[in-house]
Amino acid sequence: MHQTVAFNLISISVALVAVILGGLVAAGQLDENDSGLAFVTTGSPANSPLNNSMNDVKTFVSTYCLDCHSTGSPERDFDLEVFDFSSDQVSAKKFNYGGWEKMLRRIDARQMPPPSADRPSEEEFKNITKAIGEVLDRRSSLAPNPGRTGAVRRLTRTEYQNVIRDLVGIKIDATEFLPKDQSSHGFDNITVEELSPTLLNRYVTAAQKISRAAVGAGGGGPTGVTIRIPADRTQENHVQGLPFGTRGGTVFEFLATQTADYEFEIKLTRDRDEKVEGLHRKHQLDLLVDRKRTKQFTVTPPPGKGDYERDFTHVDSHLKAKIHLTAGVHEIGVTFPKTFSSIPETKRQPFDASYNRHRHPRRAPAIFQVAVVGPFDQTATEETESRQLIFGESNGKSRENAKLILARVARLAYRRPVDNEDMDTPMRFFDESFNADRDFDLAIESALSSILVNPNMLLRVERQPDSEGAKGPYRISDFELASRLAFFLWSSIPDDELLRTAENGTLHQDDVLMQQVNRMLKDPKSEALVSNFAAQWLYLKNLESITPDLRRFPDFDDNLRQAFRSETEFLFRDIMRNDQSVLGLIKTDHTFLNERLAKHYEIPGVLGSHFRRFDLPPNTKRGGILRHGSILMVTSYATRTSPTIRGSWILENIIGTPPPPPPANVTDLKENTALDATSIRERLAQHRADPACASCHDIMDPVGFSLENFDAVGRWRDLDGEFEVDAQGELPDGTIVESLEDLESGIVARPELFVRTMTEKMFTYSLGRSVEPFDGPAIRKIVQQSSESDYKFSSIVSAIVLSKPFRMRSSEQ
Repeated sequence: MHQTVAFNLISISVALVAVILGGLVAAGQLDENDSGLAFVTTGSPANSPLNNSMNDVKTFVSTYCLDCHSTGSPERDFDLEVFDFSSDQVSAKKFNYGGWEKMLRRIDARQMPPPSADRPSEEEFKNITKAIGEVLDRRSSLAPNPGRTGAVRRLTRTEYQNVIRDLVGIKIDATEFLPKDQSSHGFDNITVEELSPTLLNRYVTAAQKISRAAVGAGGGGPTGVTIRIPADRTQENHVQGLPFGTRGGTVFEFLATQTADYEFEIKLTRDRDEKVEGLHRKHQLDLLVDRKRTKQFTVTPPPGKGDYERDFTHVDSHLKAKIHLTAGVHEIGVTFPKTFSSIPETKRQPFDASYNRHRHPRRAPAIFQVAVVGPFDQTATEETESRQLIFGESNGKSRENAKLILARVARLAYRRPVDNEDMDTPMRFFDESFNADRDFDLAIESALSSILVNPNMLLRVERQPDSEGAKGPYRISDFELASRLAFFLWSSIPDDELLRTAENGTLHQDDVLMQQVNRMLKDPKSEALVSNFAAQWLYLKNLESITPDLRRFPDFDDNLRQAFRSETEFLFRDIMRNDQSVLGLIKTDHTFLNERLAKHYEIPGVLGSHFRRFDLPPNTKRGGILRHGSILMVTSYATRTSPTIRGSWILENIIGTPPPPPPANVTDLKENTALDATSIRERLAQHRADPACASCHDIMDPVGFSLENFDAVGRWRDLDGEFEVDAQGELPDGTIVESLEDLESGIVARPELFVRTMTEKMFTYSLGRSVEPFDGPAIRKIVQQSSESDYKFSSIVSAIVLSKPFRMRSSEQ
């Protein structure tokens, strides 16, 4: 029956996709190229504020810019001589939004005119940025353009995982079912239009497994899950979440779909010769269920004198147990009771990573993986959180009751009210299964699968109104607004309260919208802003793919990698939860540490695996994100630091003036050799001697040099090999900085630059599209509004949600 269900699911889903896409093409919503502008042409008197602003801009450009940016061979192909500075240009159909925004951004950042040229006074800088901003604001009011988010977008892998959690109460690892989403403009929710047959087949497989686990009806037989620990994770210390007095191992949540027996199998880590590492004496191994020891094993080394004479084939073959679990979520732990050495744990020692036989030999056995298979010998179908979410308070098993159950789930899954047409497919699956098996729960499971694979769930669709008057910008529906808001703040579907507000037709009202924003930010599901938004903006997701050269950094391990990410996430979370100024990300008097990270940073007095707030002493080497090991490692090479990568990262993600892409066929920086040992600063100076390289490196390198006191894994250093570290740098405006502290002070001295950059990143993430030049006025308004509350986190989020681009969409012209 399940093969037939899978085939039917695919066939129906393909047909529904075709219907949805066909309707959008007919409506002209799949063409992303049109700007969707609505023009209002109006003249301006000679002495109007607009004319005055235009004249000020023309005078400034003539005085400071045309020497380099004039027709013939303009610097960076940016020709200002062709600009039309008449006031009529503001209302023209073709307006050089990109050129005007580029000019404003470079002047506002004090990058242009360059520090080496004749430069205006600070008052002139302020006046001209105000004048250009007024021109662009006027253009925005005459030709409003909120932009066009993609008409159809598929849920990302992260969003799908969160939706399943909130819809049916199942915590899945979506990486087991779905491929990685491609990143664009820094985020993975931009280019997700495709729903190919191959991908749809994966969704079908996922839907069947998820619905079976959620309903717990007993169909389909036992299934398995395997938890594997990263090979470079040291397991000689306590793991957070496991009882004190234990070392190593892992802890994870497991959903028992039914009250039944489940088989556990544990495998120990082996080296490339298939020897169990560190097994030199007897060790105890505990299997914990909900923090209680359920089974204890003894692991004994095989007979023989040396490892190479011993046969390790079966030393972990007995690590199996059949455990009876009640239906629901259980915390499973596998760990070793700790045996204390003669050296007290409180004594400070250098960290010694132990996870690899040849370079970092383990001193004690470690867990490789834990596999769980079940259920077996089911005794009863009991109520679980998943069943309560699906079935609600209903106990009846009639067809009418089934329709009510499925309609409640479909309403949340489709993020709108459902009608009889929406219910045709789920009820057809229910009827087919119920008629064949006479099992109500199995029939609900089958129907639930059809909902989970329905395009109305998998796709986010924003439809253009059919009315003839819907030309130019229009307000999206309250249901579409609810989806935008939920996927922005939760990376998941709207909950019942948000949907009810949309059904009432009041969600678009400012006060109602702000009530929902405040409520949703306080909800634990807003953790998605940490794990999804911040993780992508700050490159934290890149940490998993980075391993420094272990010959140069022998104490690096996965424990440190995870601690790097946690420190940055804890700081971002602290600012979000306590609604602090986002400038605290740059300059702060505290951080978050556990023992592993504190040892790496050479900070005494921090013990234990759990993270806690740590107030920093004066003149500390730690603090904001530019001092975090996470940022410092993702902006380095495996063997050394890179002022170029670090400078480029700061320009793009902190200051908001990314450097241009490198020219083609540019040679890489040569590494040091024994015969020609030079400092990184000297080698980059030689690299910049090439004019093709200098155009970019002159912008990036000076900023990156200020981080040179931190090595490629974030440790403080005064020497780089035999060379004394020179951390003197330069801000884009030409300000010399002698240290990272000066760099941080320079950034917070012009807070609008950092807040604008963060706003743009959050803007991109919230709308699922890139920031366009015509978005500039809206973004500057968001920054200005948030400045009134010292750039508190909630003020930025609220201003984004209240902005026209978030609540509106440009129609197809």
